Amino acid sequence: MFATTLIAVTMQPPQNPGPPYAPSFDQTPRPNWFRRATPAGRVAVILGSVTLSLLLLCCTGTAIVGALTGEPEPTKTGGTAAEQPVLAAPREPTEEAPAQEESSIAAPSTAPSSAPATAPSSAVAVPVVQVTTVTEKAAIRYGERTVKDSSLAEGKRVVRTKGVNGVRTLTYEVTTTDGVRTAKKLVKSAVTKQPVTQVVAVGTKKQQSSKCDPNYSGCVPIASDVDCAGGSGNGPAYVSGPIRVIGDDIYDLDRDGDGIACD
Repeated sequence: MFATTLIAVTMQPPQNPGPPYAPSFDQTPRPNWFRRATPAGRVAVILGSVTLSLLLLCCTGTAIVGALTGEPEPTKTGGTAAEQPVLAAPREPTEEAPAQEESSIAAPSTAPSSAPATAPSSAVAVPVVQVTTVTEKAAIRYGERTVKDSSLAEGKRVVRTKGVNGVRTLTYEVTTTDGVRTAKKLVKSAVTKQPVTQVVAVGTKKQQSSKCDPNYSGCVPIASDVDCAGGSGNGPAYVSGPIRVIGDDIYDLDRDGDGIACD
């Protein structure tokens, strides 16, 4: 609105105020300078007014837009000599300048980074799962077998064959998560050593009665006198031979002294 009014005022030609006194009726008023100007001069005046109005409009619009957007006003390029910046005199190049420039370029920057890279806190750690094969050995208990032996006293036990445990090999599949075992599965079982059965002999021979004399290997009864059966002795006890004398021949059964009585 301000620009439109300014353009209208600028384009209106100035009026000739005329003399301070009122003209007489017999005097014709003198036209103003715009009317006295040639057509080319009028056109030049109108174009100059339009150009000036456009310049004022652009400057005013730029100031308004800068105030709204917060941009700083352009600095003035003109001014007095005191306001002009003093430029330093250029230094003459020396031989040491390239070395200084090279050292400044080669020196790495030791300033710490203002924003160190850090891992995002929202990252989720992936568990480490490992599957391994483990082999274990287990003992197989040997069995026992009993046999009868008539050469042994009744109830006596003798180990004829010693038993030996066998070996079973077990193969497992072990799963660990972050170093902790979470699963163990048996995948193979094999006997790698057969066990040996233990054999025990049990005696069945009955012991002799205590009425037998221990001086003889056979059962010679204990009595006041013992004679060989079928002989000339009169007893009261008799024994059938042959009988081996292992001690003292207290009954005089071995007459020829060869160690065999009642032969």
